[in-house]
Amino acid sequence: MRLLERDAVLATLGELRAESVARGGRLVLVEGEAGLGKTSLLRTFRDSLPRGPRIAWGSCDPLTTPEPFEPLLDVAPGLDEGFAQLLHRHAGVSDVARAFLAALRYERGVVVLLDDLHWADEATIDVLRFAARRIESTRGLVVGAFRDDELKRDHPLRLLLGDLATSPSVTRLRLAPLSVTSVAELARGTDLDPDELHMRTRGNPFFVTEVVAATPELMPATVRDAVLSRARRLSREARTTLDAAAVIGPIVDPSLLADVLTPAAEECVERGLLLVDGAMYQFRHEIVRQAVLDMIDPGRRRTLHASVLDALVRADPSQRSLALLAHHAVEAADADAVLRYARSAGAAAASAGAHREAAAQLESAEAFAGRLSRRDRARFFEDLAREQFITGRYHAGLAAYDQAIGLWRELGDVREELRLVSEAAKSYIASGRNGDARKLERRVAELGDGLEDGPVRAEALNTLAYLRVQERDPEAIELARAAIAMSPPDGFDATVLMASITLGTARLQHGDDTGRLDLLHVIDTAMEHGVDRTIAHAYTNLVEVLCEERRFADAEPHFEAGRRYLTDRELDVQRLYLEGQLVTTDVYRGRWPEADALGSTILANRQNSVIGRILVLAALGRLRARRGGSGASNLLDEALVLARPTGTLQRLGPVLGARAEAAWLEGDLDRAAAEAEAAYPLARDGRDPWQLGEICWWLRQAGRPMDDRADVSAPWRSQLAGRWREAATAWRSVDCPYEAARALLESDDPNEVEEARAAFDRLGAFPGAGLAARRLRSLGIRSIPRGMRASTRENPLGLTAREVEVARLVADGLSNEQIATRLFLSRRTVDHHVAAVLAKFEVVRRGDVRLAAAKHGLDLGRSAPAN
Repeated sequence: MRLLERDAVLATLGELRAESVARGGRLVLVEGEAGLGKTSLLRTFRDSLPRGPRIAWGSCDPLTTPEPFEPLLDVAPGLDEGFAQLLHRHAGVSDVARAFLAALRYERGVVVLLDDLHWADEATIDVLRFAARRIESTRGLVVGAFRDDELKRDHPLRLLLGDLATSPSVTRLRLAPLSVTSVAELARGTDLDPDELHMRTRGNPFFVTEVVAATPELMPATVRDAVLSRARRLSREARTTLDAAAVIGPIVDPSLLADVLTPAAEECVERGLLLVDGAMYQFRHEIVRQAVLDMIDPGRRRTLHASVLDALVRADPSQRSLALLAHHAVEAADADAVLRYARSAGAAAASAGAHREAAAQLESAEAFAGRLSRRDRARFFEDLAREQFITGRYHAGLAAYDQAIGLWRELGDVREELRLVSEAAKSYIASGRNGDARKLERRVAELGDGLEDGPVRAEALNTLAYLRVQERDPEAIELARAAIAMSPPDGFDATVLMASITLGTARLQHGDDTGRLDLLHVIDTAMEHGVDRTIAHAYTNLVEVLCEERRFADAEPHFEAGRRYLTDRELDVQRLYLEGQLVTTDVYRGRWPEADALGSTILANRQNSVIGRILVLAALGRLRARRGGSGASNLLDEALVLARPTGTLQRLGPVLGARAEAAWLEGDLDRAAAEAEAAYPLARDGRDPWQLGEICWWLRQAGRPMDDRADVSAPWRSQLAGRWREAATAWRSVDCPYEAARALLESDDPNEVEEARAAFDRLGAFPGAGLAARRLRSLGIRSIPRGMRASTRENPLGLTAREVEVARLVADGLSNEQIATRLFLSRRTVDHHVAAVLAKFEVVRRGDVRLAAAKHGLDLGRSAPAN
């Protein structure tokens, strides 16, 4: 295919390569629909590079389920021998990611080209995410190409694009279709009308060349028709060969083809349906292969897959790919082979960190699980549940847990059942289904009571303690202590660490600050043993409880340390939950622009957990209500839908409290009362003085008589007693300026109410400022400061004034670094603002911001030039 209209993109790639060598590494992502010439572009770029630096090429294949690290296995020999050995030892994502980054640092000017990333496995995408965040520390260039029309909403590559949307070291290049002029050049010498050809093919270069090569005198309707026209000219033997080659894959080993049938490949090459690339055959494009596959009778296709599978099984075992074997087994509908190879491929994928692929492999074998023994079947459903749960498919995962638990119960294996019930109960909690966890809690207690003291019973007690701490039940302390006491006295023990986390959390919940020391000790011990997820659990619990107790200053250093640790180890789910705590904290502390920017970024990230999403939705919903802008009700409605199944005060309390506040600010006292009344039973029994105080306050504000309660936190106790100045002082002591102003709003002293009005105005809390102005008038004050202009309060997308300013600069093409310089902001603050702008406009590409703004009726105009 002649490469037309790609000079500008090739020039950009050349500039980015020079920049990567001179200033720091870059990741470039080339996107476009199938047939636009992405692979040809990468090859032309590769061929244009000077000799000297290492240049490595890797591709992804369209298997039923991808093989972990497939393109990295291709590039490894050209990068670093140690990296290649690590991959062949089936190392996990963290080790592979660090080794890949080290390979990029090996020498200046390393270039890695990765084709067809839309077929990449989750582990490969995780390696790219890790490398992209640190690639500026290298002098290498990574260029990846993918079909943007094949990325589903939850595709790992789409999530990666969102994560890296604001990264200065990442560039996205989109290939455009050809113009009529170029289509006419390709059709020169035929009777085809260039305008009609351009209209029919939409300027797709591959489609154009297929039409020209297949039927220069006739215009086919689709690429498939063009390929069929060529294939029909083959002899019977060549057509059979082409079918077998299509089943084998995009790259065809002649020896494998010969093991399947007696090939007639030369004729396929002569007709241009296969190409010779070194020692291999390959299809001109995946579109060609897929068109050939679609033409094969389903029964014959299964037979060919079975023949290919048989040939692969007889091949050198060291050269086998488990994912490839599983792919052909599935396509051949060979039940025994699917169970053998899909399970093995699933285990290998899980070990590598490709959990999406692990789940898919196991799901392909699920229909045949009845062939396994009950014990093996229980293990199978355990593995399936774990992988489905890790990938966020909670409903399916919990159903698989139920299957496995039932099988262990049938087998009468108490220890195995207890182990799995404990695991499932914790999984229910993480997915926001606390009610289901409580049902399993009873079974854990029954099974644990029948065991002698020791590690297994310790695990049961630890699970019970973990479940009780979700309810702030002080019994969690004794249960955790008992679990620790039953564990081995010497050496590292995972149960002891988890029980220590529960013990520390429970102590902190009930005012015992030794809990903080417990959690810090767990972090130190776990770091010695490299138990990353235990460390993550300890950090998130420590920060969460301190924030719930409004000890924001105490939480700050642990938040920063935890965030650095989790970011460095790519533990994004835990990091997002930790950052959700920061959003909530910033709302309370009056840091509203930062809260809005970070919260919007988190909500746009689909790696966030259910409970993490509840946290951020409640915080941002409360913030939007306090600002008086649009969007609060949508956020709080979604939060309630997600929080309701938990049935817990920890998740429902903040949501219902925010909903009551939003209703009160709108003057709807009946709705405020209904929200507070829904929360009151949980708050009354929930042992959380902060949540209880808030719910009691909204009930009182809505006209529902409430007795003064001694079991609420000090600021609420003063406020409920009508001691406004004392309450305001208490709120300021815990760094809650909005709450302090709201307390003064109730005062009969005009000076105190004016103090509240000024505070609301500084925060941008327009409904609160309006309430204060009305209160001042009721107290006889007529001269009231005007406050901020209404035009700054709201816009169609709920952007802050700063975000509108940032959006304008993004639309004008400025980089984050340039925006930071222009607005005298830190680079991190700008990163958050840009991410929030992209999330609120629901776009991924910076170039789409102006168009998205126009669609919502927001004119960004043009920014003034810098001085």
